[in-house]
Parts: sequence; C-alpha cells; structure tokens
Amino acid sequence: MTLLPYDRYCDEIDHQVGLLRTVVTSGADLSGTVPTCPDWSLEELVRHVGGALRWVELLVRTRAEEDIPEERVPQHDGPEARGDAAALGAWLAETGELLVGTLREAGPDAKVWGWAGIPDAGFWARRMTHEITVHRADATLAAGLPYEVAPEVAADAVDEWLQIVEWAQRTLPDDSATELRGPGRSIHLHATDTSSGLNVERSEMGVSSPEGWGRVVEFTEDVVVWRPGHAKATVELRGPLTAVLLAFYRRLPLDSPELEIVGERELLEFWLERATFG
Repeated sequence: MTLLPYDRYCDEIDHQVGLLRTVVTSGADLSGTVPTCPDWSLEELVRHVGGALRWVELLVRTRAEEDIPEERVPQHDGPEARGDAAALGAWLAETGELLVGTLREAGPDAKVWGWAGIPDAGFWARRMTHEITVHRADATLAAGLPYEVAPEVAADAVDEWLQIVEWAQRTLPDDSATELRGPGRSIHLHATDTSSGLNVERSEMGVSSPEGWGRVVEFTEDVVVWRPGHAKATVELRGPLTAVLLAFYRRLPLDSPELEIVGERELLEFWLERATFG
C-alpha cells in the first residue's frame, strides 16, 4: 500500500500550506459558507486547519505522552482580527513553518502520543498531510478555484482513510464504521487517468499497469481489507484519481460528471454514510 517517505510528507505539508494560503489571499469571501463543511465559513475552516497543525506541532515538539487540550496550544485560534486575509495568511504560513521544522527535527521514529495507536511522529506527518490536502479542497471549492493534487498524495490519502476505517472497526465499538461488515460485498475504486495511475502503480507494485491505479475493498465479518489492483466488485467507482479521492472523502457528489458508478450504488452510499471520519 502507498506510504510516502517521511521527508515527502514534510515537503507536502509545506506545499499544501502555501496553496491554502493562496486561497486565503485570493480575494475569496472569508465569511462565505464552505459547501462541503456547511457549519464553517472559509475563515473558520482555515482557522481549524491551522489550529490542528499547531496542536500537532506542540505534541511532536514536547514528545507528548497523552493528548494536549487545544486551550494549551499557543495561538491555536489564530489572529485576533477577523476578516483580515493578510493576518490570517501570515499566521497560516508561520504555522506551517513551525510544524514542518518540528517534524524534520524530530524524525519519523520520535515517540509521540497518537490517537490511532501509532505513537510516533511519522503518524502525524502523514495525518497532517491529508488533513490539509482534503481541507484545501474544501477551501478551493468554496472559493471557486481549481483543485489539483499529486497522484501519489491522492493515492496515499485513500489508503490512510481505509486504514482509519479499519482501526475504527477494531477499536471503537460504537462507531458507525462497525456497520461496514458482512462478506460478499466489495468496492472497486478505479482511476481512469492512467498516466498518473501508472506512476502510482509502479512505485507500489514494481510494475506498471495499463489499467491505472485501483483499490479493491472487501467487507468481512471483522474488518475491511483492501489491496491494490482491479477486480469485479459489488460496485465500482470510476473517474480521475483526484475525483475518486474527493468522492471517497465525501467532497464530490456521486452524480458529478467526472464520476461513473457501475453496480450497486447503494453499497457505495452506505459506505460513505458510515465512514464518517474527516
């Protein structure tokens, strides 16, 4: 499965922070509602992302052995002034620099508390890469701007999501993910833009595939299992890799013209309703 090098995650966090800052300073309406996170305005979304990055920076820097309440995180909530794009962008840039610097200094094996039972800085580098990558999609969609993401990052975001679902099934008995059980059902994710898919498949499997990137997700009596590749499934979600990523994270409607669904759409909807993290 995809797992990028630690330095790549650090580079990507820096890159994504820069892209999100561009949205903030683009003239977009900071008070406008984010369609994919309707409880937030664009400014509230950015403050949420920056606050999460600052929280993780403190966790890693102090080698925390337990959770740290957000009220103990310096400048967690961002600049005092509201509606000031320049101040918000500067705070976000400083936040990214702090986190990336701390992650690089710590290294991937530094012991740090983590909520998914992976107690090291490597977990947080990966988690924050995808936290900001997906929330940047929220921001760009709200601002009416185009969204792109490197194929290896998109593929890794899907894999991390699947791992979180499997972790929730194993450890959170009241989580809605526990309903994603029962053998004989499967989901096939298929990226149709094979040029990007070839790069991803080559890095993961040692071979190229003319069919592009794919994941086969199978329900079992215990937890979901998945593998790279292609196979007939109960339902198939097809489209460019970025569109598949956004749909799988519930950021793109299944009726979007970029997507094609083959088979039992109800199973895919069932998954999306219950894999609710993020």
